[in-house]
Amino acid sequence: MELMVLLNALVTRLLFVLHSLIGVWRVAAAKKEPKYWLLALLNLLLCLEAGLTLKFKQGRGYKWFSPAIFLYLICTVPSLWLLEIHHGTQYCGNEPGAVQANVSSQDFNQSRDSSHGSEGTDHHIIQTAKVIVNQLSTICETVWTLALHQTFLLLLVVGRWLLPIGVEITRDQLSQLLLMFVGTAADILEFASETLDIEDVRKNYALINAILAVWTWSMLQFPLDLAVQHIGCKPTASARRIPSLLLCRYSAELWNIGVSLFIQDGPFFIVRSILMGHFRIFNQMLVFFTAKNILVVTLQLYRLAVITLDFRATILQKSRKGEVCCCPCEPYEASTHATADQDTEMKEFVAFPPKEESQAPSEDQ
Repeated sequence: MELMVLLNALVTRLLFVLHSLIGVWRVAAAKKEPKYWLLALLNLLLCLEAGLTLKFKQGRGYKWFSPAIFLYLICTVPSLWLLEIHHGTQYCGNEPGAVQANVSSQDFNQSRDSSHGSEGTDHHIIQTAKVIVNQLSTICETVWTLALHQTFLLLLVVGRWLLPIGVEITRDQLSQLLLMFVGTAADILEFASETLDIEDVRKNYALINAILAVWTWSMLQFPLDLAVQHIGCKPTASARRIPSLLLCRYSAELWNIGVSLFIQDGPFFIVRSILMGHFRIFNQMLVFFTAKNILVVTLQLYRLAVITLDFRATILQKSRKGEVCCCPCEPYEASTHATADQDTEMKEFVAFPPKEESQAPSEDQ
């Protein structure tokens, strides 16, 4: 196993565990109940996945799916849910950060001065750590929750970059995926922060849960790599059917359209429309991002129509020329044992290519 692959696999998962533990710490501190530390046990799943990946995959990733990213979501999302629905997150004092920061800075200076004449460097480090923890504990819960949201999405992108890639995905595909994740993370962060910061939304517990459910649903696209990978064509009878050929040829683009319509922009548009239409909540940013979701959904539907028409035109053109029409993933070859019904169906759309090997002449010839 390569040393860099091992280091990247371990360091990335260590960052995931550390961030998850910080989220659990904030939940336990906000709720003031030690039982919430049990959420830290979810990180055992990530440790188990790390061991299995190092043993069976030599630290490298899987095709189409990243178990480490998925388990990181499982470890972190519950903490963010609890922080968002906690009443202390909804209401915060007027600019507490500046006052608390001044007090903490004064405590830090006093601790530093007192440690010079006591037990030396070790005591100074311990006192400094205590002061830093106390300073972090006094930060408003709203600031903590937003910071955890931001670092969560940043770690998803950076972690996917650091995780060793498998043999099925190239670095070019990984770079495309990371660029897509950056834009996706920005949209998701904007959706969560912009909607949950509305005062009327904070007063409705059911509405908060609904928004968080849509937010969680949108996060499920991060463990998947289908947006940059094509599905290979197999020379089977089922692969000759038109929907299979369409999926084979435009698998990555169709996945992007599906994610936008059913996982991200579509659900975001529905939530914002309900806020404006049913709850009569209006503000400038809400109207702007609703219009943006409408535009994106319309463009995705337009793109789907263009792909369908292009695929239909290609089939008709190839069938007239007597050429095969399949996806560029793998060469397609007709089976000599195809039934008469399958041949009749395919001849309406595509023509079979001649076999490379010699064949016996048919009765018509």
